[in-house]
Amino acid sequence: MNFSFLSPISNTVLEIIQDLSVHAIGSKIRIHSEKSGLPDLNGVSVAVIGVLEQRNSSNSDVDLHFDNVRKSFYSLFPGSWNTTIADLGDLKPGETVEDTYFALKETLSVLISKKIIPIILGGSQDLTYANYRAYDALMPMVNVVNVDSNFDLGDASKPISDKSFVGKIILDEPYNLFNYATIGYQTYFNSQEEIDLVKKLYFEAYRLGDVSNNIRLVEPVMRDANLVTVDLNAVKASEVSLSQQVSPNGFDGKEICAIARYAGISNKLSSFGIYNYKVSVNDSATSMLLAQTLWYFVEGLNGRVEDDDFSKDKNFQKFITLVEDQELIFYKSLITNRWWVEIPFLSTVNNKLKKHALLPCALQDYKDACSNIIPERWYKAFQKNSI
Repeated sequence: MNFSFLSPISNTVLEIIQDLSVHAIGSKIRIHSEKSGLPDLNGVSVAVIGVLEQRNSSNSDVDLHFDNVRKSFYSLFPGSWNTTIADLGDLKPGETVEDTYFALKETLSVLISKKIIPIILGGSQDLTYANYRAYDALMPMVNVVNVDSNFDLGDASKPISDKSFVGKIILDEPYNLFNYATIGYQTYFNSQEEIDLVKKLYFEAYRLGDVSNNIRLVEPVMRDANLVTVDLNAVKASEVSLSQQVSPNGFDGKEICAIARYAGISNKLSSFGIYNYKVSVNDSATSMLLAQTLWYFVEGLNGRVEDDDFSKDKNFQKFITLVEDQELIFYKSLITNRWWVEIPFLSTVNNKLKKHALLPCALQDYKDACSNIIPERWYKAFQKNSI
């Protein structure tokens, strides 16, 4: 595997490893160092990559590094994990932002094809576009979940930025996006035109207040995600260092860690990124929050259960309801008690959609169907299939 774009982690991070407990993550992780080179990836299931690109961010005047994040993460103790983690170091900015996109796309494509889940620590969130393009040769359709206070649709006629990368994902060929969901959006940060466009495209949007009131809303959405991108600006100011503070409202530390754990549990998810990290002299709170978010993501990976094999009757129960003359077929896993609902095919031509026949849902969706209420997730997926 060619990872020539990656540079080793800094010696300041390596120095702290010597003082860690032999049981700490830093004593167990495989590290890309200047002395030893890239680590052996045989048996590795998670790879951490820092991307030092932030030219399309409003915070590009501050030098970016992830030394403090690594120090915090390495100092934590793993759970009862069977996961082998590698830290592949940093991808430095190319001559142009497009060069960085290319290098990141190529690196992620190799990792994902080898069943190694990349965790991207980023500068600007427009790097999600390169992450998305890494799937071009790997799968026909991609589901993206963005944990963010903004939709990031932006103006497609203007150059890409960390506030407009989703618009580029939607409009650029090849058209591989099946579903886009935003977790934690705040209405006053989004124009009504963007809100209307999200509805028109049958994308999913979950307001901050709704998610905070019921964090379980996130689980079915994450279960259907291939790629999850997290904007640290979605975290409220009281949880992070001064340079990271954006808004008094947002997710608290416990909520962002719970969301990361749901992402890790998802059997479909194959890449995870955290972006818009801002370095400061006093950033211990932010770096530790990132470290704990990574910890909970890996904890989720270790809690994955293969419960979506519906070829064996003993693994599930099937429920059929009738809603407004539409037959809805639900499946409940007898292994985990998680739910799915069947999406009927309206077109035999578009073979790209065949993998989306079963949509993750919640018990409440089944209850709504029994009360003659069409579940919103089902309705949006059905409409996309009919286009």
